[in-house]
Amino acid sequence: MASGRLGAVDLSATTNTSIYTVPASTVAVVNVNVCNRNASAIVIRLMHLNGAIGTLAVEDYIEYDVTIAANGVLERTGIVMAATHVIGAYSDTANVTVQVHGIERAA
Repeated sequence: MASGRLGAVDLSATTNTSIYTVPASTVAVVNVNVCNRNASAIVIRLMHLNGAIGTLAVEDYIEYDVTIAANGVLERTGIVMAATHVIGAYSDTANVTVQVHGIERAA
């Protein structure tokens, strides 16, 4: 079972992107860190999905159209995830890093 950094992505603008997927027969507890590397504010969305990113439902979002200041950070902690669940992210602007840190264990 893995621990530490479980996933990291440099987001493309206006694209829903998978950051981390919990392996089969595994549970995970994760923290998500979003780093705005721009000199101006951005708008982001974070999702916790029961499966792959496809058509998103309102209940999939854990943050929606949240503004992060220039060179700012957003952190969400203690997200408990079941097997095959996905953390996803979206930004209105490029130059945004999303990292998922945590621990996995057998389900």
